[in-house]
Amino acid sequence: MQSILTHLQVEQKITRLAHQIIENCHGENEIFLGGICGNGILLAEKVKAIIEKESDLKTFIFEITLDKSDPLSHPITLSISEEKLSNSFIILIDDVINSGVTMQYALKKILERPTKSIKTVVLIDRLHRRYPIKADFVGMSLSTTLKERVEVCLEPKSYKATLE
Repeated sequence: MQSILTHLQVEQKITRLAHQIIENCHGENEIFLGGICGNGILLAEKVKAIIEKESDLKTFIFEITLDKSDPLSHPITLSISEEKLSNSFIILIDDVINSGVTMQYALKKILERPTKSIKTVVLIDRLHRRYPIKADFVGMSLSTTLKERVEVCLEPKSYKATLE
């Protein structure tokens, strides 16, 4: 196991991502942060805290729940009323993007209603796309082999990212 990011580096990346979102949302009054189940929602909560501290943006958070290994085997659900997302500025957040499958299916669910804008945020981009998904804001791009696995830990006081 090889360390990719230390606790301090993860904190710095999250802070930078939050500031990039603030800059990109100039002119917006409110945004919706959609965290993909698991680390995506934890990351969204951390980003939300920074955005609320550093700006006047009203920030709402919701979780997107899906089976990451087989997205079509179970319904994809949102922890917020889909009507609230209509014509909204949405930021879709996950910890790692690899093939783009998880992000693709999460986007598909969000796009069942009209939106104002959708941006994507990832802490680590592995650059192994099978789907035409692009991360708009990236904490770190990392070239890996397909056999390698990136693990992100967002436990309080022990953030880290490792390559296995």
